[in-house]
Formats: sequence, C-alpha cells, structure tokens
Amino acid sequence: MLQSKIQEYTEEIRAFAPSNNEDVENFRLKFLVAKGIVRNLFEEFKGVPSEQKRLLGKELNELKNLAESTYEEAKQKFIDSSDGDDTEHLDLSLPAEGMQLGSRHPLSLVRKEIIGIFAKLGFVVSEGPEIEDDWHNFTALNFPPEHPARDMQDTFFISNDKENPIALRTHTSSVQVRMMEQGKPPFRAIMPGRVYRNEAISARAHCFFHQVEGLYVDKEVSFADLKQTLFYFVQELFGEGTKVRFRPSYFPFTEPSAEMDISCSICKGKGCQLCKQSGWVEILGCGMVDPQVLENCGIDSEEFSGFAFGMGIERIANLKYEIRDLRLFSENDLRFLSQFDSELI
Repeated sequence: MLQSKIQEYTEEIRAFAPSNNEDVENFRLKFLVAKGIVRNLFEEFKGVPSEQKRLLGKELNELKNLAESTYEEAKQKFIDSSDGDDTEHLDLSLPAEGMQLGSRHPLSLVRKEIIGIFAKLGFVVSEGPEIEDDWHNFTALNFPPEHPARDMQDTFFISNDKENPIALRTHTSSVQVRMMEQGKPPFRAIMPGRVYRNEAISARAHCFFHQVEGLYVDKEVSFADLKQTLFYFVQELFGEGTKVRFRPSYFPFTEPSAEMDISCSICKGKGCQLCKQSGWVEILGCGMVDPQVLENCGIDSEEFSGFAFGMGIERIANLKYEIRDLRLFSENDLRFLSQFDSELI
C-alpha cells in the first residue's frame, strides 16, 4: 500500500507544471509542510515490516528529495521572471506611506519661540563670530584686567598674544559691541548664539551652551522700559499669571543691574527640587547699559541710554520641558529627541 502511494505521488510531482506563484505555494502546502503528504508518508513508514523498510525507505527519501527540488526550482523560476517588471503586482489604488518627520531639537524650538516673541516688539536678530578678540569680548564691556572671567578657568583662550588675546566668546554681548560700533542708534536687537566657558561638564553645567541677549538703545530709555519688556516676554513664554521679581545684582557692563526670577512653572511657586523649595527660578540677568560702554562704542551717553539682558536657552528649555540634565541637549540620543514636536519647514 505504501509503495503504491509513493509511486503515485512521484508521478504527480514529476508532472507538476505551475503557472504562477500561487501554484507553487499550494504545492508546498500539499507536500512539504508539517502536516503535508511527505511527513504523513514517513509516519506511515514506521509501521512497515522490517524486511520492507530498506527498499521503501530508499524510495521515500527519493520522493522527499524530488518534492523539495521541484519546489525550489519552481519558486526560483517565478522569482527570476518577476525581477524585470513588478507593475502587475503594484496596486496604484493603495494609499501612499505617510511622511515621517524628524523631531526639532528642544533648543531650536525654544530659540525660535524666544525670537518670535521679541519680534513682536520690534527686535531684530543680530549675529556675530564665535571667536572674539579681547576688546569685543571683555574690554569694551568694562571687564577690568583683573576680572576673574579673563582667567583660563572660565575662558577658552586660543591665542597667547598678551596685547590682544583671542578666545572663544564667553557671551553674545560681543555682538552688542559690534552692533553699536558699526551703526547709529536706535538699536533694538537680540543676539542668539553659542558661547563657551571652561567648566566641568555635569548635569547642571557644560563647557558650551546657548544664550539669547538683547539690546535696546535710544533716547530716554528707562529701567521701566526694561521691566515692561521682560514682563511681556515672560507672560508670552510661560503663560499669563507668571509672577516676576527683580533682585539687585552686578554686571560690569550694566548699571544698575538686576537678576530676574519667575515663579516656578513646575511647582507653581509651592517649592520643588528645581527651584530649591523657594518657589522662584532665576532665568536672566539685565540692567541699564553702563554709560562707559556706550562711550567705548562711540555713542554719546548724554544723548542716548539703553538696556540689555541675557538668558541661557538651556535654562528656559529646562523649565518648559522639565529636563533635569543639561548633557541630554548635546548627546544626540534619539530616545530623548523624538519626544519633541516635528514640523514642516
């Protein structure tokens, strides 16, 4: 009985002439799957008398090899014939695959938002070089020779020229100096850009970061103008009802100077780890441009006055997105970056 089945299936396999891939797949399902004919014949072979097993075993193995080779030849035949033209398998009525957008970097998102807010107030964007000389980075801004910011612990100097050392800029205030030197008031501009400090890298500090500084110089500019400008900025960026306070401070290039705090946007002023349980977070420094700085840049301090401010973009991003580690901004970890919005440009 088993021998007649082997002969019957052998003839069927030899006569197999597929016309498409579906015929080839049906052949595989009939003969070669776990519950197919070949496997069933091997199960039946277990009950064959011992004296017949040698002959039938040989015929059964030949059937199995024939089925496998026939399937492989037929499959390869239709693969080769489809290489040249896939149009018959292409359904043009199917919807196209959606366009996957990349994520915008959180610092780019915050930078763009800050620029947009100040643009409503008439501030233009001004940029300058990241490699600066001593005059634009320090001297014109009233940094005395003994100021600690000139020390190697804070600044990356790239030139040993004692008369005019060259360094990576430590703030974008140097762009303000260039603007005042090259033009005439009024000035109303913000200066976004990367700056460098020789600091140890940690969760709260980095050797490079990003700033946005602002400058407004005109006739009769007052500290009240500064406060109202920054108050408007905070309400736009963090939402209506955000509280603001100014604390006296010191900067060589502004007088009077202040640091501005806002009510913590995470705990809403109740106290948390980010605001050190105070309910307040410092976001920027500001003040009226020192008259000597105006004179250094060729502007008559008797006729003109102005205010300046500066903030770290990373600090703003920390508050907006509750990011605890500054190193995440520069590690290019897609798990972190993919959490932020995408947009068409």
